[in-house]
This record gives sequence, C-alpha cells and structure tokens, in this order.
Amino acid sequence: MAGDTFGTLFRFSTFGESHGPAIGCVVEGTPPGVPLTVEQIQHDLDRRKPGQSRYTTQRREADEVEILSGVFEGRTTGTPIGLLIRNTDQRSQDYGSIADRFRPGHADYTYHVKYGLRDPRGGGRSSARETAMRVAAGAVARAALRHLVGEALTVRAALVEMGGIAINPGNWSWDETGRNPFFAPDPEVVPLWEACLDQTRKAGSSVGAVVAVEATGVPAGLGEPVYDRLDADLAKALMSINAVKGVEIGDGFAAARLRGEDNADEMLPGGDGAPVFLSNHAGGILGGISTGQAITARFAVKPTSSILIARRSIDRDGQPVEVQTRGRHDPCVGIRAIPVAEAMVAVTLLDHLLRFRGQCGASF
Repeated sequence: MAGDTFGTLFRFSTFGESHGPAIGCVVEGTPPGVPLTVEQIQHDLDRRKPGQSRYTTQRREADEVEILSGVFEGRTTGTPIGLLIRNTDQRSQDYGSIADRFRPGHADYTYHVKYGLRDPRGGGRSSARETAMRVAAGAVARAALRHLVGEALTVRAALVEMGGIAINPGNWSWDETGRNPFFAPDPEVVPLWEACLDQTRKAGSSVGAVVAVEATGVPAGLGEPVYDRLDADLAKALMSINAVKGVEIGDGFAAARLRGEDNADEMLPGGDGAPVFLSNHAGGILGGISTGQAITARFAVKPTSSILIARRSIDRDGQPVEVQTRGRHDPCVGIRAIPVAEAMVAVTLLDHLLRFRGQCGASF
C-alpha cells in the first residue's frame, strides 16, 4: 500500500496490524559496517513498550525484536535490514461490539470509506502499535548516526504539557526524564500529572499532551531546498505519528508575535569561520537547511479517542448509534510518543545526512 514507506536514501517500510500475528519493517539504505545488535534496538523499544506503569495501556507486549537480515557478526552489510516483532497479547474480543460501528475520533470511518472494509481489532493498521517499528528503525538510524558523526549528535524528547498542566521551564533537567514514567524534565510536575491521570482514568476519559524534541550536534548544511527542506521533512515525520495534530519548529507560532529585530538570530564571528548565534528562534534551521545549532521542535498530541464515555456516532448503514470503547487504552498517548518522536527525528536526520554526502561529498 502506498504511504507505508518513509525516507529517501535512508528509508523504512512497516507492515502488520495491531492484532495480527506480527508487525515488522524493512530498513533500506543503512551504510555497511555500522555496529548494530539486537540489544541496541531492544533498548529503545523497551522505552516505548506498553504496560510499564499504570499510566499507559495495560496490554502486555514484550516487544522482543528479531533481526531477520542485513546484519552479520554485529555489523550492517548494506543490504535491507528486516526487523520483526511478534504480537503476543491480543484481546480481539474487546472490539466485537464496534465491528459495525465507527468510533468517534478514530480512523474507523475513513478506512471504511477508502477501502470498503476495515480491521476493527485495535484499529488494525491505524493503531499506534505500528509505532514500535518506527522506534526499531530509529534505533538503526541512531547507530548509523553515531558511526558517521560520533556521539556528539544526540536526539532526545520530553513531555512538557499534559492535561493542560505545563512544566516549569526553569526546572528543566534532561536527566530527570529517565527518572519518572512521564519522561518529564521537571520533577515538580510529576505528582500533578499523576493526580491528573488518576482522575482521568477513573472518569473513563483521556487527555492530550505537548512533546518537545531536540537534536544537538547536527552538522550545518543538512536540508534539500526547496521542497525537501529539513524543517518540512521533520514536520512531516512528526505529523505522521498517531494522534499528532500540530507541529512547530523553533519558536513556531510564537514567532508570529515577535518583531523582526527580536526574531532574527544574530551572529558573531566564531572559530573556523562558523558563527556564534546569540539566539535560536529558528530552531536550528534557516531556509530549510541546518545551521549547526540545536534543532528544536514541539508537537501536540490529541486526547486518546478510545474512552469509556459513550459518544454519538453512526454504524455502517448510516444509522445513529452510541459507541463506548472497551479494552485497554492509554489515558494519554503522549507519554509513549516520546521514543517515537526521537526515532522519527533520527531517521530524518540520517536521511538528510546521506543526501548531503551524496551531493556534496563531505564527511563529518
């Protein structure tokens, strides 16, 4: 099916459904000789997998990845890398009551209109279960970036707002994101979010979130004007994540409230001819090309559409019905979007790095 592949020189294609026997992906364009092990990929998958706290879906999937091809004796061969995760905890009976009904906020209606049929079990292909393979592909991209650029290039994300409760930017600590179940960079917001989600779950509802992602150590010069701008591809990468409804690069919409002299990132002479920037309103990208500064982005995640509160809808015959979704669902999908966001940024950066090398012949 068209639309299942992301990337140009480095690209991956995913397959599988939420309640099928397995999900998987084929990764193409990885340079040969990149050190890569199952353990590296599993590390990233373990950060995303369900059932790790009471604040995520209680579906119990080990998400154990298998490398089927493209790696020999711990290094990539340059040929397609096949990755597979077998589904082990499906409860398809939870979806029997909505097989002929369209859940509001879900892709049920649009899939039915497009294909004339749909897999109602967990949303089938539209399920966020697919994002596990994005994380697996992202782990391959991270390994290749380390091999080509070094450890200085890092990609990390954090949850900065949930249920309308935002972090205090003055408390920001990247180390803190690994110490709590929300990937929150502010320890003081954790008990507030815990109370929010406990109340939300008891009410049978859900809340939205805002995620911030940052890439540092990115070489200057990445990006392909005019239509393959780095910021445009990053926006597409993040917007393609399930439940994402808005993306901004740098100051984003806040830039519309600035004056020109405030928005312009002034430069002073630096070493080796590179400038020293006095600010980063542009989010590390100018004219669609990386500046060498930190690349920053934020995106908005809508509330989970699967809730226990009955909502009005229609069935396949166009008749009015009420839909109350059963099963195991995240009260806030923004939490598990963190490693997915990091993966999508990593694959985009590697793709553009390879395109830069192919056209300009430079190495970093």
